This record gives sequence, C-alpha cells and structure tokens, in this order.
Amino acid sequence: MAKNQSATKKLLKIFGGIVLLLIVGIFTANFMGWMNGSEQEKTVETERAELRTITQMVSASGRIQPEVEVVIRPDVSGEIIELLVKEGDFVREGDLLLRIKPDIYEAQIDELNASLLTQKSRMEQSRSNMLQAEVEFMKNEQLYDRDLISDLEFLQSKNKFESEKANFNATEYQIQSARAQLRRAEEELQQTVIRSPKDGTISRLAVERGERVLGQAQTAGTEMMRIARLNQMEISVDVNENDIVNVSVGDSVDIEVDAYPNRLFDGEVTEVANSADITDGSSADQVTNYKVKIRVTTPHNVDSAAESLIVQASDSGRESPGEEFSPNFKPGMSGTVDIRTNTVTDVVSVPIQAVTVRDFAKDVKPDTVDADSAVETSSSSQRRGSSNEDFRRVVFVNDNGVAKRVEVETGISDNAYIQVLSGLQAGDEIVTGSYRVLSRELEDGDLLNVVDQPQFATN
Repeated sequence: MAKNQSATKKLLKIFGGIVLLLIVGIFTANFMGWMNGSEQEKTVETERAELRTITQMVSASGRIQPEVEVVIRPDVSGEIIELLVKEGDFVREGDLLLRIKPDIYEAQIDELNASLLTQKSRMEQSRSNMLQAEVEFMKNEQLYDRDLISDLEFLQSKNKFESEKANFNATEYQIQSARAQLRRAEEELQQTVIRSPKDGTISRLAVERGERVLGQAQTAGTEMMRIARLNQMEISVDVNENDIVNVSVGDSVDIEVDAYPNRLFDGEVTEVANSADITDGSSADQVTNYKVKIRVTTPHNVDSAAESLIVQASDSGRESPGEEFSPNFKPGMSGTVDIRTNTVTDVVSVPIQAVTVRDFAKDVKPDTVDADSAVETSSSSQRRGSSNEDFRRVVFVNDNGVAKRVEVETGISDNAYIQVLSGLQAGDEIVTGSYRVLSRELEDGDLLNVVDQPQFATN
C-alpha cells in the first residue's frame, strides 16, 4: 500500500514538471513570435506625408550695433574748456561739439608770424646785395672786354654775383617754409574747435569739461565721443563654416532681441565676410566662423515726438495689443537671428525623425548575386566609404499593417520637416516613432501596431 502511494506521488511530480515546462515554453514561444510562424508586432506611431512649404534656416547670435558710427578723436592736445553736448543728444553736420584750450596754438601762430616777417626782411637785404653785386659784375664785364682789368678781378666779381643770387633764392625758400609752418599752426588752431562730421546721435561720451586729451596726427588720439545713426541699426553675428555657404546677401531674416522677448523683427543680410574668424585653441577645439551683418528693416529708434504718435501706452503701462510698436534698440544689445537661406513650396515632406539610415549591404547574399550586381554593389559601397557597408536614407511606410522600407532622396529641411525628393508621394502613411524602434529595431516586413494615429482631414 505504501509502495503504491509513493509511486503515485512520483508520477504526479513528474507530470507537474512536464506541465510547467510546457506552460513556460508556450509563453516563451508566444512572446518571441514563434507560434504559428507569426512575428511580434512593433508598436509605432505614424503620420502622413504631405505637401508643405519648407524654409531652410541658419541660426546665429550676435550683438546690435549702428550701421554708421564715427569715433571722434582730437588731432591736437589740450584741455577741454567747453563741452556743448551730452550723451543721447542729436546733432547735425557742422554743429559745435567742444573746444580745446587754444592759447598754446595762438602763441605759436604769433611766433611764426614774427619769424615770417624776419625772413621777409632778410630777403629784401639779400635782394639789395644781389642787385649791387650784379651792377659791379656788369661794370667789370665791360672793363674786362676792353682789357682794363685782370682775369682774377673779373672772376671775383662774377662769383660774388652768383653767391648773392643764391642767397636771395635761399631766403625765398625760407619764406615758403615759414608760410607752410604758419598754415600748419593755423590748421591746428582750427582743430581746437571740434564739429560734428555728420548727422547722428551722441551714442557715447567719454570726456568731461576740464579733462585733458591727447591728439597726434600720426597716432590715434583720445576717444572723446561717438556719433551714430541709431535709426539705422544692424546685428553682427557669427555663422559657422558649415552654414555660411547657404547664406547670401539679400536673404530675409527673423531677429529676436533679448530685451524684447516674444517679439520678432524683420532684417536683411547686407554683408557676408570672406575672411574667417578662427578662435584660439588646439587644432581639435578651433571653431571657424564668418561675420555676417544684418540690417534691421523694422522701423526703430524713432524720436520722442514721433514715438508719442506711434506708441500709445495703456493705463497699466503696457502696449495695447492692436497698436503699432516701435522698438528702441541700443548698441550692444544681444540677439539671435534665423536667416531664411532657401524656400521651397508644395513639396512632399515628412517629419525629420521619420528619415533613418539602414545598411543595404546586409541584405545582399553573396551566393545569390550575379557578377554584375556584385560589381555594382562593390562600387556603390566604395563611394560610401566602406567596402562592407552601404548606408542609405530610408523611411518605413505602413503597407496594410506591414513595414515597407523605402529608400528616399532628401532635400532641405526646417526645424520639424524635411523635403523628400524621390521615393514617396503625398498621402503615404509613414512611421515616425518611437525613436528606439525606428532607428534600431524596425526592419522591412515587420508587423506594425499603430497607436495614437491622428485623424487626417480629407479635402
């Protein structure tokens, strides 16, 4: 009896173990997609390829500065005795800005005038000596022709005349030199009065009345002030070498200034540098940028009278939503720009993340490819940089629940969408996510489980 019970228990244990193994095997086969030859479905998101207008953008950052800015430096040294402007004043061309103490230059003019009179007196004396020597020479020449004087006396009178004539010419040159020095001194005296070279606003004032400034004709003197046309501002940005080839003069620009958040201003590219600015550092860390200047075309920095007519503030101090706004830009403000380098309209486009890369070389079996195909595949792989790889851009199309890999040729892109030149048509349902599935797992022929599929409106 006991032996029968023990045998029964062993049979039950063996039977239970077999059942447990079957359950685990069925679960594993179902999870791996082995049962009935079916594959596991990939959970994906999809979107339709549509006709869109795509604008390629180049983004950069920089600072606002006047298009025209003149630095006022003195040509003469001295003390500022009169300062007639302050920072922010608007001046016209020819307006008096400041005066430098002229006493030294006035005294120098008086000294040079006296020197000039002295040189004129010496010239008259030299003229008298020359005329006297000329008379003696003419008289001795007549006597010499009659053999009444010796050769020595004749040559002495001739040499004296030539010497007095040279002295007279020298005094004329000295007078010319004195006049030139006098003109220079008068010019320096005039340079003690500083006038505005053009219309503009005093954007910077670096001196005060009573200060001494240094000025020399050969070197740059003390910077006293700057005059700028603040109603003609530009933003200077650094564009990377990879993007500069797409930027051209005349491209339209969206400008965002940090001082005016959530506002966009219009601009236009006016200058693209030909020489690069390379940052210092090791060869691996060097960054090559090019300067690009962008004119702000949105009206800005209007005068106070015009501004009172354009900008009307509400009781709370904020601009009314429907009223026109005129910004007040100042030199040195930070900003970012989006340069529209290229625009295409009504082109087939898909989300950028929908375009991925696959190695087509893995799909080629050497024993099933003829010689011509092998040569073509080899040459294509060499063009792509490796003899064992053949990477191409593809998208996956939802073909009735099955992933279909389609090779595509792409064009320009914006921040969200990329142009598809060939391989797709508008209306094709393409896989857009998730990134992990799309970039690594999804292959041609996989079953798809589409989730969160948007409802597409039909025209």
